Amino acid sequence: MPVTFTHSPAQTERKDPGIGGKPPLDRRPTGGGGGGGDDDWQSPGHGPRELLMRVRFFVFSALAADMIFFAVLVAIFFARQAGTHMDPRTHLQVGDWHPVLLPPILYLNTAALLLSSVTMEVARHSIFREIDVLEEWLGLGRPALRRTLPWVAATLALGSLFLAGQWMAWQQLTAQGFAFDTHSTPASYFFYLITGLHAGHLLFGVVALLLCLCVLGWLKRVEFRQIAVDVTAWYWHTMGAAWLLLLAVLALGQ
Repeated sequence: MPVTFTHSPAQTERKDPGIGGKPPLDRRPTGGGGGGGDDDWQSPGHGPRELLMRVRFFVFSALAADMIFFAVLVAIFFARQAGTHMDPRTHLQVGDWHPVLLPPILYLNTAALLLSSVTMEVARHSIFREIDVLEEWLGLGRPALRRTLPWVAATLALGSLFLAGQWMAWQQLTAQGFAFDTHSTPASYFFYLITGLHAGHLLFGVVALLLCLCVLGWLKRVEFRQIAVDVTAWYWHTMGAAWLLLLAVLALGQ
């Protein structure tokens, strides 16, 4: 009698063909309960890189709103220059905009702010230096922290110097007879308004630098320290770019 061999159920698994006659797909083994866990690495929204991108998105959105605010302020600045009033003696409409001579210290302040942007960018690159970050992950000290702290401190010093220089510029303008009071001219009023609002934003950046210096030594995970330095750097760069725009408006837009 001839012997016939048949495949056992353990060797094959019969599946109904899919729709349209397509062959069935083999299932990948999961290795046991819990869904296998072999696809966890593909799950979006996890890890330090994704956290950094989310924080950056929030900061960039806030900075975009700030830039729109400054743009509106500049538009009002130019629109106000067309203002006129009636001369009581001649009964003619005359312009009431008298350009303000900018204090020269503003240009020194600008140089300090630009230099601070350079030091902050060096700090940002230092905290992301791969070889130092790897040593911190391996528990071989905190080389990235040691490289970053001096540059953040230098940025803080230069930012404070800029704010002190802005205060001196206001004092010099007041000595020229352009005080910020009810009798100030429209040009001097806008000078104080523009420089004062920017100084307020930069003061917030100085506070952020102080907090950054504190948390750099307090946070243990290097990725959290990277996020702290990164978002502070982007805010600082944006305030530097905003000041260049506002200075150009004050110097050339009158």
